[in-house]
Amino acid sequence: MTDHAERVGLGPVLAELTAPGGEFAMVPTTVDGVPMRVHQRGPHTLRELYLTTPAPDDRVFTVYGDERRTYGEHRRSVAGLAAWLVDEQGLRPGDRVAIGMRNVPEWTVAFWAAMVAGLVAVPLNAWWTGDQLAGALGHAGARVLVADPERVTALAGHPDLPTIVRVRGEDPTPAGVVAWEDVVRRSDQAPPAVDVAPDDTATLIYTSGTTGRPKGVVSSHRNHMTNALNVACLGRAVALAAARRGDAAAAPTRPGTLLAYPMFHIAGLNGLYGAVLSGATLALLHHWDPDEALRLIASEALTTASGVPAVLRDVVELAVDHPRETASLTRIAMGGAPIPPPLVQRVATKLAGRASAANGYGATETTSAICANTGADYAAHPDSVGRPVPGAELRVVDPATGTEVPDGVVGELCFRGPQIMRGYWRDAEATAAVLRDGWLSSGDLGLRREGWVFVVDRAKDVIVRGGENVYCGEVEAALLAQPGVLEAAVVGIPHPRLGEDVAAVLVAAPGSAPDTGALQEALGRALPSFAVPGTVIWRGGPLPRTATGKVLKDTLRGELAETPQSP
Repeated sequence: MTDHAERVGLGPVLAELTAPGGEFAMVPTTVDGVPMRVHQRGPHTLRELYLTTPAPDDRVFTVYGDERRTYGEHRRSVAGLAAWLVDEQGLRPGDRVAIGMRNVPEWTVAFWAAMVAGLVAVPLNAWWTGDQLAGALGHAGARVLVADPERVTALAGHPDLPTIVRVRGEDPTPAGVVAWEDVVRRSDQAPPAVDVAPDDTATLIYTSGTTGRPKGVVSSHRNHMTNALNVACLGRAVALAAARRGDAAAAPTRPGTLLAYPMFHIAGLNGLYGAVLSGATLALLHHWDPDEALRLIASEALTTASGVPAVLRDVVELAVDHPRETASLTRIAMGGAPIPPPLVQRVATKLAGRASAANGYGATETTSAICANTGADYAAHPDSVGRPVPGAELRVVDPATGTEVPDGVVGELCFRGPQIMRGYWRDAEATAAVLRDGWLSSGDLGLRREGWVFVVDRAKDVIVRGGENVYCGEVEAALLAQPGVLEAAVVGIPHPRLGEDVAAVLVAAPGSAPDTGALQEALGRALPSFAVPGTVIWRGGPLPRTATGKVLKDTLRGELAETPQSP
């Protein structure tokens, strides 16, 4: 990046926007005894956000297959469901409503009905088994579940279930289950008259970690609105920085988003309420389908695609191969898993002047992005997760002592700010383990250098090889930078002398011939010798992942244990 470009990067522009009197001014306050800076402007709650969206009734809100629903139709369905929840089910502010379905239009109705009624939405992982779904419903104390036929079937026979509303069912409604059509019929109702405050609980979202029992993350309206306004602020900063650099301004278009995240994931929710904040069209996919994605981008002139890297890689290739059909696309937003720097560089080179990449680093506990990297900044620093978003504070500490370490030294990343969760539902011990004086211990190891944040690994994923720490994230980044490597995961495996050794599980790029020897030789020039994987396995199919794109490393360790290793 040139000196001039650096001067008009996002940092100075964000400082202007969030300063007193700025469009996104932030002011000091104290929440639950924790000092922080919060957005002065509204909306301040998700209820307020929904009720004040700028979208007119006739604008298309959701597109799903051949179905198109306007904001007006959506508002009527939300009003009907909210009235049923309050008047016929007797739910009151703070009661929980669970949502168990894939990305279908009714998902958005259920969520917003809960928000305008002052209820707590409990998104359930649509990949869970019936036992897992039932366990979460009981743990959350959900009074009502809105679910698709697959989840209704999975729960059949489980005791002590809440009232279930089934959407999109073609067969007769099972006994004890309420049909969606009977619930939203009261569409002439006004939103319930309830008071919702910024620090009231909005969601209870179960973590999607790859190990351990999912924990229920309690998030407030302030948490979510901080994230929503930060996304809007970053978008404004990108436009202002580009204008000051003299970049050609794109003609204003109506925003539209291809949402490839599942909406039960925090990043999916980010896309959902971000669309309402800007009055955008939201294109939904039941499951990832590149052909359908291309059709939606072209037919709806979508401006943004958001999803995990494994999916957005396909979007990048669609944009490269089909420039006319994807001409409207200006932003490719990725998160939920580490972003391979070569993918960012491919966007910067092959889509230069058309679309830019964006990365949000965070977790359910940070209400989506706590650091962000986007636009020209991302092209210049593709190996960084960016800088802390407005309002977020960062400390890098020694995991053993908790003392802050200097810039450039690896430590655990800890964050504080208005987007940090309230705690874990009914789990004071787990809350106390990660949340102290408002500071959240992320469990990620990283460093800060000249304001840029770099994540090197999960603390529990560090491999100790003969006394040397090997950060899996660094090795994975080096692997993904090699030609012929499409996917890479690094794990530790037992070693009789070293304690642990480094193992890599790889997926070859189409058309390339795996060459382990050449790969290890190349890595030897990029990494310390102790970090070069001693075991390399080329997998015949994609790496196993969660619904939100995280690699299931426990699964890979099991596969490695069953694979004969070279001495």
